[in-house]
Amino acid sequence: MGGEEVRLRGVVELAQGMAAARTPRDSWRAAAEGARRALVGDFAALSVWERDLGRLRVLVNAGERTPDEEEFPEHEAYPVHEFPEIAEFLHGRWAGGGEPRAWVETAEGPTSRGARYCHQRVAALRRRGRGCCVVAPLVLHGRAWGELYVARTAGAPVFDPADADFATVLAAVVSAGLAQTERLEEARRLAFTDSLTGLANRRAVDESLDDAVDRHHAEGIVVSLVVCDLNGLKRVNDTQGHAVGDRLLERFGSVLSLCGAMLPGTLAARLGGDEFCLLAVGPPADQVVRVAEELCRRAAGLGDGVACGVASTGDPIGEVRSARRLFRLADAAQYRAKAARSPTPVVAGRSGPDDPVVRLADDTAPPVGEPAPPVGERRRFRRWLDR
Repeated sequence: MGGEEVRLRGVVELAQGMAAARTPRDSWRAAAEGARRALVGDFAALSVWERDLGRLRVLVNAGERTPDEEEFPEHEAYPVHEFPEIAEFLHGRWAGGGEPRAWVETAEGPTSRGARYCHQRVAALRRRGRGCCVVAPLVLHGRAWGELYVARTAGAPVFDPADADFATVLAAVVSAGLAQTERLEEARRLAFTDSLTGLANRRAVDESLDDAVDRHHAEGIVVSLVVCDLNGLKRVNDTQGHAVGDRLLERFGSVLSLCGAMLPGTLAARLGGDEFCLLAVGPPADQVVRVAEELCRRAAGLGDGVACGVASTGDPIGEVRSARRLFRLADAAQYRAKAARSPTPVVAGRSGPDDPVVRLADDTAPPVGEPAPPVGERRRFRRWLDR
């Protein structure tokens, strides 16, 4: 296979790898690893220019990493002013209409007269046992975004001008892939976010709860669900208007988010209308109940307060075979809290062997052969409870 065919295959594989990525991290890894293979390098990195902080922050390191290089580093960043050639490109050539072009650095310094030279890069190459690198600026939405960096170990053939030209092409492919990833992430965010409160929506809860219950079955991890109903919203809408009602929902959403943050990794969501929930995976049931109590206390002054129900696999609620059953238990607990006008949460499974919440949830389960209401279809579920 000729050199041009090899390069073309490298471009195609890079594009395919980024297209198959499901998350930004997958996309970054595919970009760096694809470029490394296409350029026959030993190491590659992808960095983003953080304009507000004036630095290049490394997103991913791929290939043969040294002990001080993590795959997804949290704190690896370099001031832009330490890289004159980047500063020149970002603030000079690109602003003046110049095209992004890749260049080569070696551990010995410039490879040719007029080549860019960066002492920091040369020092880094020597420190990490690398002999040369090719650096390609990345441009996204018409603006300088960051850089693609590919290196070879000391003793390997030095990148030549043809490699730099090819790196420029690869950088364009990476930029297109990053733009696609951004669009997909925005679409996903919109699909799983409640537009009024900014919390997660019912679809996000359905997916996350299914995954959480699967983990409970596989690992025994505790899964807890807090279901809330904001009291008095209809009265507010009828007497003060829906704009005031929306502000009430937003205020409660903020309280819910604040309380959810007390439980690491908890998902705060609006299920629809005046109904909200917290999904906690990992924290003990008692800790979740304490947060639910705090939520009720903080929400006491909003509308007519909140009715709150809790169901957790950490309590004696019987086998949780599906996400649907845990949701029914939490909803039944919330239903009882609302009926009793309880100022504190009602918790499934904590009233002895014949717990009324567990009995309510299980007695109202659909008959054999009749489809159960999907998780989150609250009106249908309420009709089961009211039969």
